[in-house]
Amino acid sequence: MLPQGLVVILTVIVQPRCAMMRFQPPNFSRQMFTMENPIDAPRLPRKRRSLAQELVTVLSEQIRDGHLKRGDKLPTESAIMDAHGVSRTVVREAISRLQAAGQVETRHGIGTFVLDTPSPSGFRIDPATVVTLRDVLAILELRISLEVESAGLAAQRRSPEQLANMRAALDALNESAAHASDAVASDFAFHLEIALSTGNRYFTDIMTHLGTSIIPRTRLNSARLAHDDQQHYMSRLSREHEEIYDAIARQDSDAARAAMRLHLTNSRERLRHAHEEAEAQRG
Repeated sequence: MLPQGLVVILTVIVQPRCAMMRFQPPNFSRQMFTMENPIDAPRLPRKRRSLAQELVTVLSEQIRDGHLKRGDKLPTESAIMDAHGVSRTVVREAISRLQAAGQVETRHGIGTFVLDTPSPSGFRIDPATVVTLRDVLAILELRISLEVESAGLAAQRRSPEQLANMRAALDALNESAAHASDAVASDFAFHLEIALSTGNRYFTDIMTHLGTSIIPRTRLNSARLAHDDQQHYMSRLSREHEEIYDAIARQDSDAARAAMRLHLTNSRERLRHAHEEAEAQRG
């Protein structure tokens, strides 16, 4: 039997702890967001993956689910910034990727409009997983196996209209190169038009699902890392694309394959060299 004084002490100590254990916090239900207005979408989580790609995913899902329909105008840049808590640069990059994928088009002075609902597919490479040099080089290996034959078929089968579309994309790429600006969208548009020109929808489907992730994101940065002049660097890229275009225009399949292989192999070596330079600087 415990002494009376000890019983009192234990009572004082144990009772508050029991009370704390019995306490249940309020059960806050998760806030629900209506998708009737795309501005009501939840803010993007701050993950290590690209915020621009997060925004692309959100907008693509709204297009796929029919919340944004063909012909609908996207919210303004400012509205999207406020809704998702991202910068204007992130919004513009996301819109650029949607344009390259053929989901939206921007009419200058008017706004950005939905073009088509992306077709569902189980095949997908998440751009957020393409983060290391090994990942980027693996994507380039895939591109070599896919796009070399794509270029050869495009040379055989392209129509005058498709050739004109290639020329327009290449002109946009050259303009970006002249100003040392981001040329990812026009670069992808050129390669996608080649896939379209094969007349084989599976080439197009794979390219579309890969999206701009097939264009190395470090392209401009790698020029800096390698101490290369950006304008000269982009000019070399333009020349390589011109050689691909010229071969397709001449309907020379072998030359088109060779030009595409050279371009993608050079891209791989440029990235590897830039990475080695960066590692040497850090070491």
